[in-house]
Amino acid sequence: MPFFSDLLTIYFVAVLIVAAIMTLADKFFAKKGMWRIPEATLMLVGFLGGALSMYITMRTIRHKTKHKKFMIGLPVMIALHVACAAAWVFGFYI
Repeated sequence: MPFFSDLLTIYFVAVLIVAAIMTLADKFFAKKGMWRIPEATLMLVGFLGGALSMYITMRTIRHKTKHKKFMIGLPVMIALHVACAAAWVFGFYI
């Protein structure tokens, strides 16, 4: 079981880093008038575990803060992630 926990930790750290990088890249692309990362892709990465770092990054660099899809959707995903983590840690099964 410790091996699985280590893999899970590595996965979530990687997703958090990728989510922050994608958010920064999208802001950079927007400023340069270049091709953008689709919103659906950003939301998918948030759902897969990157919502916390994506939300913090968006608030910090003021990117997509007027989009309700992100400013409401990401905190909902964060709450879902916390609930799933609590269920995992305390042994409750959904």
